[in-house]
Amino acid sequence: MTRTAYVRPYRHADQQALADICVRTADDGGDSTHLYPDPGLMPALFAEPYAHLEPDLVFVLDDGSGRAVGYVLGTADTRRFVEAFRETWLPRVADRFPEPVGEPESLTERMTALLHRPERMILPELDEYPAHLHIDLLPPWQRKGHGRELMSAFLDALHRKGVRAVHLSMVTVNAPARAFYDRLGFQVVDVPDPGALTYLGRPTEGVEPTGWAGSGWRARERARDAGSER
Repeated sequence: MTRTAYVRPYRHADQQALADICVRTADDGGDSTHLYPDPGLMPALFAEPYAHLEPDLVFVLDDGSGRAVGYVLGTADTRRFVEAFRETWLPRVADRFPEPVGEPESLTERMTALLHRPERMILPELDEYPAHLHIDLLPPWQRKGHGRELMSAFLDALHRKGVRAVHLSMVTVNAPARAFYDRLGFQVVDVPDPGALTYLGRPTEGVEPTGWAGSGWRARERARDAGSER
């Protein structure tokens, strides 16, 4: 039987897959395994805190067998998320990733320094876009419409929560990613001295309907829970 990939809410059992996807896409969309001695660093920064703090805003692309091969995750309120990151998340990972002493020199030290500075996410220019997100797909699942499906599920969830707008940051030279966000209606948000990043934002309303929250998704979940779908 041919399996069909579909978007569904995150489950705790997806935790390792979430980390793996993050590692395999953290080098500007490519595999970052060779860049960091501890492969847990990128997930600790960009994936796991969202699953821990706001699991209801994590959606995965299921390959049809129960395995997550992509995700979108984020927060409805960046300022509140930063507070929770410092108070709740950082103490969980600080022993494994201690804050560098002095000016960071290596790539690992620079990224670890970011982990210890969650306040970097708060920029006054982004206050009109209180939510933010990260989206990643394993390469075999890219450019097949799944990114749009994931984004639609996430934006719809924000809209249902009454969140008016969302932002994201991306490496400016990543032209394919920029084209994807442009097609989804994201526009540049001017931020002073953004460095190598571009900030983009859009309203959460006007989201295309998708099947993740409809009867098809619910039927699959019921069947899976009953053990009738493999």
